[in-house]
Amino acid sequence: MSMKEGDVGRRRVLALIGATALAGCAPRSSEDRPLDLFAAASLREVLDAAAAQYDRSSGRRVRATYAGSAQLARQIAQGAPADLFISADEDWMDWLQGRGLVEIAARRRLAANRLVLVAPASAAAGMVDLASPDAVAQRLGEGRLAIAEASVPAGRYGRQALMRLNLWSQVKDRLAPTADVRAALALVARGETPLGVVYATDARVEAKVRVAAVFPTDAHVPILYPGAPVRRLDGAGDIQGAQVFLDFLTSPQGQALFREFGFAPPV
Repeated sequence: MSMKEGDVGRRRVLALIGATALAGCAPRSSEDRPLDLFAAASLREVLDAAAAQYDRSSGRRVRATYAGSAQLARQIAQGAPADLFISADEDWMDWLQGRGLVEIAARRRLAANRLVLVAPASAAAGMVDLASPDAVAQRLGEGRLAIAEASVPAGRYGRQALMRLNLWSQVKDRLAPTADVRAALALVARGETPLGVVYATDARVEAKVRVAAVFPTDAHVPILYPGAPVRRLDGAGDIQGAQVFLDFLTSPQGQALFREFGFAPPV
């Protein structure tokens, strides 16, 4: 090989290395990564099922983080990398919307729920009469009432219902507050508290509890689940991808899944 031919070869190799390095630095398409979903803890089962269906039909994976709506909303406000937020109430979605952190035009309601009082499945006692002012206190005995903390939607709904039914004064000093509704459910399932306030859909997925009473729907504001794409602080969110997944959740196929897991259509 001549010196000239060797120089040409070296230049080609250097050019190839440079092109490879540039390709590695090129920004990845948002569709090359999972869609990051932040959602209320009570939605875990239905959204896991919906994400699996969506992955099979679209090839796009949804990576879900579940916790109390208050906790998730605050994390988003601090810059957490969420593409889509689904809250268990309108208030925390409004809170993010007021800070310009969700796509208002794409916001929509996905489902509704009911509030119930649960007891350990092993408990021998029957139903609790919520119309009786002493019924809940008597069933608690020396125990406490598991309920999500007041900043969490389930906790707020529960406190509204207990006040509306004139039960609050007897239980307010006997609460076992938890970070989210699933933690309240777990306390009852483990027998650590004799009663807990949770969603009807939570009671369906936990075999170790049973429904002891159903709260009247007019005892609290409607339990609704709004969803909206997140306008991430770092500008790297996938608003379009979040909108497509929301379209799936509001489609007949997605709504059939919500019904299958015990949710009602949104009002």
